[in-house]
Amino acid sequence: MKPGQGAAVQHGGIYARAQTCHGHDMTHPVILPLWAFVLIVLFAAVTFASHFLFPSVRWFFRKRAERVIARLNKRLARPIEPFKLARRYDMIQRLIYDPEVTQAIVDHARANDVPENVAFEKAKSYAREIVPGFSATAYFSFGMRLARFLSNTLYRVRIATFPRQELEKLDPQATIIFVMNHRSNMDYVLVTYLVSRAGALSYAVGEWARVWPLSGLIRMLGAYFIRRRSRGDLYRRVLARYVQMATDGGVTQAMFPEGSLSLNGEVKAPKLGLLSYIVSNYKPGKRDVIFVPVGLNYDRVLEDQFLINADKRGVRRFRPPAMTVVRGVSAHLWSRLTGGFDGFGTASVGFGQPLELSLFLRDHPEVASDPTEAVALELMSRVREVVPVLASPLIARLLLQNPGLTPDTLLKETTACLDALHSRQMPLPQRSPATLVDDTLSRFAERGLIKVTADAVNITDRGQDVLPYYANSIAHHFEKAEIPSSN
Repeated sequence: MKPGQGAAVQHGGIYARAQTCHGHDMTHPVILPLWAFVLIVLFAAVTFASHFLFPSVRWFFRKRAERVIARLNKRLARPIEPFKLARRYDMIQRLIYDPEVTQAIVDHARANDVPENVAFEKAKSYAREIVPGFSATAYFSFGMRLARFLSNTLYRVRIATFPRQELEKLDPQATIIFVMNHRSNMDYVLVTYLVSRAGALSYAVGEWARVWPLSGLIRMLGAYFIRRRSRGDLYRRVLARYVQMATDGGVTQAMFPEGSLSLNGEVKAPKLGLLSYIVSNYKPGKRDVIFVPVGLNYDRVLEDQFLINADKRGVRRFRPPAMTVVRGVSAHLWSRLTGGFDGFGTASVGFGQPLELSLFLRDHPEVASDPTEAVALELMSRVREVVPVLASPLIARLLLQNPGLTPDTLLKETTACLDALHSRQMPLPQRSPATLVDDTLSRFAERGLIKVTADAVNITDRGQDVLPYYANSIAHHFEKAEIPSSN
């Protein structure tokens, strides 16, 4: 080989020509291992995409999303607020640099004797965990369709009470917060479906939802994660500021003051955490906050057995084994394929009288120093008033109160109860008493909760555990009512 000439080399699958050290020809290629060549190509592709392709793609999807949101806002009773549409990264930055969060970071660093940058990173991790990444397209296309499909295929969905005039008069600039009792994980789906024409709901969801890939979907639907057992001041301050910023920004929200699912079916006393963040942040002249009470009830709660077992054990952890879930879903799908599935009865929702925070504080000056508990108690009282009375809870109550009732006597008792409750304008079933009794007894018997003969309806051992769970959901309606009894 002559000096100054390149040598042809086949190396690692890449044909290249090596330039000698004496040559000055810069047009000749050099020898590279295959892996290095691949890396160079990849880096070049990424650089090209990040500088030229990705910005254009982001701009295209951003403009498309803006058009979708503009169309949605024309038909929504409450348009989606700009706060909810902000980029997740921007919201995280805004949250961690909020003056109150900054002060909490300093306090945490001093209290725990750690550098402020360490405390800052911890606060940043909390913010990333909490802040959602709302997608209007995902919410109103995939989310709404899934919620509608599940609600209508599993239940007969009914709205028990709806104070239309009061709701239509609400301040359009106020922040609306739906406050609900917590019966089932279907609560999220059902209420999202029913208020879909009003706006996009933002839920506070527990740690059960922080599982990939479910967590990503839930973030796109606008939910934010909370650690219900966290007692750290820094975490609570970050969470509080996010909730307050969302409320000040007019984001329509939904919350469960009970904090968790009811294990025994009763409407529980409220916890003050999230409510305290909202109520304590309100000042006269700010955007008003309007709470809308919502009562939910079901003829059949999907996870009732897990909740009942958790209540008997005295342990709140009731995550079912994977095989139990697989068997349950498989049995359900099989019953659908064979035509044996007739639904889980009725799922009913009652909307109560709204509570305007500004008016409540004005009318109750005695609670001005610490109004959160008074607001919480009033809200839960209004929620209890509109919890619907359905066939399964009512008949479960009558069977427990009067063991050994005959089917005919049960029908008379059911009719008398419905008449008494109707006089108090309770949200009641819309079908005839005879249909309610026959359908409910059939469902209870199919589940092995009762045995029906011509002479009596007897509760089985399994029914002794399950029926009180349903009866408890409407027990509060009978505390002040004189209900006729067969005894």
